[in-house]
Amino acid sequence: MTREEYLSLFANEADRNIAYDPEPIGRYNVAPGTRVLLLSERDEQLQLDPVHWGYAPGWWDKPPLINARVETAASSRMFKHLWQHGRAICFADGWFDWKREGDKKQPYFINRNDGQPILMAALGSTPFERGDEAEGFLIVTAAADNGLVDIHVRRPLVLVPDAARERA
Repeated sequence: MTREEYLSLFANEADRNIAYDPEPIGRYNVAPGTRVLLLSERDEQLQLDPVHWGYAPGWWDKPPLINARVETAASSRMFKHLWQHGRAICFADGWFDWKREGDKKQPYFINRNDGQPILMAALGSTPFERGDEAEGFLIVTAAADNGLVDIHVRRPLVLVPDAARERA
């Protein structure tokens, strides 16, 4: 889907005043460590920014993290600030999960049956205003259910459009 189609879930074109860079990212498979469009609220206005997928505050001396568990994100030292001030939405047509089958890893593309976009809960810090020393974002994950546990024990926390509007 195009970014305009994703944004139409939040407002029709006449009512939509969401600032974003019109240059498309131009890829179909997004990996951690790359920039991803992240919808967040800044100065009481929705913003769509390309943000690095991965987060590591200044005191973290390990590689950046790419996911945060919904069960602990609000209270953990690592994510508490982001939970309070950096909630966001990451749009996708789906996501890949990999399952080990023997000595190979098999990719599975997870998407909605109806073809609608997936709105994933995210926590992010941008260089624009969050007051954090690190730029980046993480996908919020939850325990897998509805058959996905056969592929992976965790999955992105997917929101319905009404919940995503409240979150953004």
